[in-house]
Amino acid sequence: MSNTIETIKEQISSNDILLYMKGNPRAPQCGFSSQAVQALMSCGERFAFVNILDNPDIRAELPKFANWPTFPQLWVKGELVGGCDIIVEMAANGELQTLINEAVGSSSEE
Repeated sequence: MSNTIETIKEQISSNDILLYMKGNPRAPQCGFSSQAVQALMSCGERFAFVNILDNPDIRAELPKFANWPTFPQLWVKGELVGGCDIIVEMAANGELQTLINEAVGSSSEE
C-alpha cells in the first residue's frame, strides 16, 4: 500500500499537468474523463495521464490520498485542481487556460 502512495506522489511531483482518468486521452472510458480530456486538450498543452483502470492500486489509494472520491482528477504543479465539473467550469470561464499556461510557463524549456 505504501508503495502505491509513493508511486502516486512520484507521478504528481514529476508531471506538471497530470490527469488521473478512466482510459486514455484518445479513448476515454467514461463520459467524465472524456469531458476532462476535451477541456484540457482545448488548452493546447501536453499533459500526462494515468489510466486508473490499468492501475487498480492507484484507483483504490488515490481517493484516500487526495481526499477526493471520484475520477477524473486533475493535478497541476502538485496541487489537486478537482474533478470533471470543476475542470469543465474552469475551462468555460478561462481559468483552466490560465492555470495550464502558468504551469507550462514556469517549467517549459521551449
